[in-house]
Amino acid sequence: MMNEHGKSDRPAVPEKPPNNAGQPAAEGREGRDLAKGNLQQQNASRTLSRTDAPSALERARQAASKDKKVRFTALLHHIYNLETLRMAYSCLKKEAAPGVDGETWRHYGETLEANLQYLSHRLRQGAYRAKPVRRVYIPKTDGRQRPLGVTALEDKIVQRATVEVLNTIYEADFLGFSYGFRPGRSQHQALDALYTGLMTKKVNWVLDLDIRSFFEGISHEWLVKFIQHRIADRRVVRLIQKWLNAGVLEDGERMRTEEGTPQGGSASPLLANIYLHYAFDLWVQKWRRKQAHGDVIVVRFADDIVVGFQEKSDAERFWVELSERMRKFSLELHPEKTRLLEFGRLAAERRRKRGQGHPETFNFLGFTHMCGKTSKGRFTVVRQTIRKRLHTKLSEVKVELRRRMHDPIPEVGKWLRSVVTGHNRYYGVPMNGPALNTFRTQVGRLWHRTLSRRSQHGRVQWERMRRLIDRWLPPVRIFHPYPLCRMGVHT
Repeated sequence: MMNEHGKSDRPAVPEKPPNNAGQPAAEGREGRDLAKGNLQQQNASRTLSRTDAPSALERARQAASKDKKVRFTALLHHIYNLETLRMAYSCLKKEAAPGVDGETWRHYGETLEANLQYLSHRLRQGAYRAKPVRRVYIPKTDGRQRPLGVTALEDKIVQRATVEVLNTIYEADFLGFSYGFRPGRSQHQALDALYTGLMTKKVNWVLDLDIRSFFEGISHEWLVKFIQHRIADRRVVRLIQKWLNAGVLEDGERMRTEEGTPQGGSASPLLANIYLHYAFDLWVQKWRRKQAHGDVIVVRFADDIVVGFQEKSDAERFWVELSERMRKFSLELHPEKTRLLEFGRLAAERRRKRGQGHPETFNFLGFTHMCGKTSKGRFTVVRQTIRKRLHTKLSEVKVELRRRMHDPIPEVGKWLRSVVTGHNRYYGVPMNGPALNTFRTQVGRLWHRTLSRRSQHGRVQWERMRRLIDRWLPPVRIFHPYPLCRMGVHT
């Protein structure tokens, strides 16, 4: 531990704790959930006047906010601080699959203080080495396979601690239209911002952007250059380079990677945001201010980007210039998934006059966005659950119900209640009631089919099934207010 004078009370070289972790267990999916469970750093140092004096990280945050060009030269001691490492460990997923070392959260915690002291010592001495990421594949909704990295436990701890320290600096830099994996920001805030922009600005065209294999295409060289704009502590830069160069372990073979960030680690979302901050955000902010002839709105959640334009000429020119800029930074817009569509309060009438039918739709963060009308005939943006997402979730429920076929009804009912409640909490936005009702109804039918298969008395009667559905499946509920109301409160 560090005393109040900043000196160590520990032996100079802690002994390495034993590692008796078992072999890697069955693989589980790890999401990129940086925004959830961010570390909360103390706002005061461990002194008698800690209620009055801001912590060193708070001073760094203030300096970053005051001067956008200042470079920070001493950050590593915040990372190897035992309290920071301890909090990083506590924020990790307890049941996550182990990495290449087979170490689990629970086993590591059996001798937590000794393990963290040894980790802190290696970080201070520069002896810490990142382990390769174990790569697995999970199916995507389009039938392809998404590569996912499973990071070793100690690498997760160090990455989480590093992200907490770097967030104090980069949160002062990141722009307002960036929402992905940032402290205090969420998908629904991005959805609200997009809805509000479409409703309040003169948007007639929407450019739905898709960066091809973004996380795999990030240039290590450019990423390090971007980080060095703010971070002058070479030890922290080398620490990040260790993760980038650790490579991937796939089918027992280690492969070096010269581009991309390891998905599944805590640092990946922050590094992606830093990359797009310099490659896209700052550029589009300047482009909107100096080159656009009409209104332009931008909403970005990680690599999911939607840009709205008043003028079609602006949209077409922006698309060409953005493609060139992406190539400069080793990225590429997906030629099939990136598209420009007519959208907004005038789109339906203009397309009707041209005989082109209803306006096109676009997807963003799980919702299909459509041009619609209120009960009074006014323009509105209708957001509905993406049909493919709905079908995928129902397929997952079907498989799990079959696995739980012989479990007691109350246990299955509690699980289905949590599934429907979670679905309602995310997709419960105004005007999405029909899709929510469809999901609940189909879950009930799948449950009925499963119970009928296990019954020795034939098909379960619907009268009994309705009682089970009413008891265990929560009714459709709109959890989120209209975005204009919520955005008004926030601003």
